[in-house]
Amino acid sequence: MRILFLGDVVGRSGREAVLAWLPRLRAELRVDLAIVNAENASHGFGLAPDMARTLFAAGADVISLGNHAWDRKELLPYIAENPRLIRPLNYPPGTPGAGLVSLEVGDGRRALVLNVMGRLFMDALDCPFRTSAQELAKHRLGGTVHAIVVDFHAEATSEKMAFAHSFDGQVSLVVGTHTHTPTADHQVLPGGTAYVSDAGMCGDYDSVIGMAKQGAAARFWRKLPGERLAPAEGEATVCGVFVETDERTGLAKRIEPLRLGGRLSQAMPAV
Repeated sequence: MRILFLGDVVGRSGREAVLAWLPRLRAELRVDLAIVNAENASHGFGLAPDMARTLFAAGADVISLGNHAWDRKELLPYIAENPRLIRPLNYPPGTPGAGLVSLEVGDGRRALVLNVMGRLFMDALDCPFRTSAQELAKHRLGGTVHAIVVDFHAEATSEKMAFAHSFDGQVSLVVGTHTHTPTADHQVLPGGTAYVSDAGMCGDYDSVIGMAKQGAAARFWRKLPGERLAPAEGEATVCGVFVETDERTGLAKRIEPLRLGGRLSQAMPAV
């Protein structure tokens, strides 16, 4: 199975870049499953339903969220009705929406996608390790599902790495999101799970993690609350990873970075 994961979409610049690139990437890379983290898509904070619809229409099979999931209150009824839009699994019971989705990706193959949030320097949610273990015990990679992807939305690389090693061999891909900076540690772990600490963002990198740099820097200089941060609106880089799995086992055969447009060095996976 060929899996494309695009990191946190930030603001209009990021949205427009993803909408422009995603259909082309699906075709050129012959993607079976496309996942987009879009928790910052609406002016940098949350996701509005109309923007979710445009991302689905452009080719996203699943949209994942994170700590900004509820910044747009209008998303609450929408997420309850749209199983392919998922929020962190370890939110408390009764939270609208779901933290995972199982979907068919063609030829009778099924994929399971989980969205989990870390706890170090983040909100004190339920344990992401135990919560994930409980759900993964219900599925067998290479058996009941042909691929399993986990979007681990977290601040600390140590927590992301610990999670990936804990579930190495049980899932196809553990991809970190949230820090908006692509890491260079993409690898296939010894047990066959593809891993990267952070996929990076789809947004303008002439910024402070996607936000206009003047206002963001001023907060560090003065330590005073200022105007609400606004996304940078220059040319975006589309960042993510491409993973190819073994059709029999569901484990990863390779993982490659993807960086297109904007200021960062370019990287396009080989087909």
